[in-house]
Amino acid sequence: MKVVNCFDHRPVISFEIFPPRANASEKATNRFYASLDTLASLEPAYISVTYGAGGNGNHASTLALCRYIKEHYGIDAVAHIPAVAFDQQSLKTYLADLEDAHVENVLALRGDLPADGRPNNDFPFASDLVTAIKRESDLNILGACYPDVHPEADNCVVDVQHLKEKVDAGVSQLITQLFFENGHYYNFLERCELAGIKVPIQAGIMSVINERQIAKMATMGGVGLPPKFLKMMHHYQDNKIAMRDAGIAYAVDQIVDLLSEGVDGIHLYTMDNPVVTQRICSAIKTLI
Repeated sequence: MKVVNCFDHRPVISFEIFPPRANASEKATNRFYASLDTLASLEPAYISVTYGAGGNGNHASTLALCRYIKEHYGIDAVAHIPAVAFDQQSLKTYLADLEDAHVENVLALRGDLPADGRPNNDFPFASDLVTAIKRESDLNILGACYPDVHPEADNCVVDVQHLKEKVDAGVSQLITQLFFENGHYYNFLERCELAGIKVPIQAGIMSVINERQIAKMATMGGVGLPPKFLKMMHHYQDNKIAMRDAGIAYAVDQIVDLLSEGVDGIHLYTMDNPVVTQRICSAIKTLI
């Protein structure tokens, strides 16, 4: 099923997972699939499967995991496609492989730029990738967006203009980068409305597990860290369990507010952590 149809019944709850590394041990791989069993039991509308930071993923592993999710759990899967990792020919081949596997949904991204340079430049921007996917397939295309403004954009107006180009190219739904201040998300929705962007926009939420993890992601994605959040991290930085529980509470508080405002959906960045995801879903299950 094309997951844009999930929005006929809102709000939509979905997950993002990371495939195990190609060189993962048998123990780590078994642990991943046990975690996936738990995540699937929470019955998300769909699960998106990442490709790998900096275009360092593997076509086959993402495809195989998407196929497994659909066949083993009966849950729709979304395959991430980073523009930095593909040229025209490899994209065409991969799209055909996805359709052969009955994977009907992809998340088109530019992807993180590798430190040693971009391996492929056939698709300079995500909108170029979207255009190519639309031309070569009938797949449902998801896109990413930034409530805190893309770190490479000149300003929020230019950022939304580029987003509109991506939607016009063929994106049918959007997922936000993680954010920690709901006001930024609501302001972003207003800018999208003014720009004529009318596709569903899910709020991307991640629970903080440790300070180093979130500091890295915030730097890479240009994510703003509000004073309340920084105070929480500083207070619990030396207590892993307390940090985890405080992070869950903060995420739940965000989600409750978003749901009360009629959000299209929540996309949980699970970090393959079933305990945290399970507790968040348990806390909000009566609100959906």
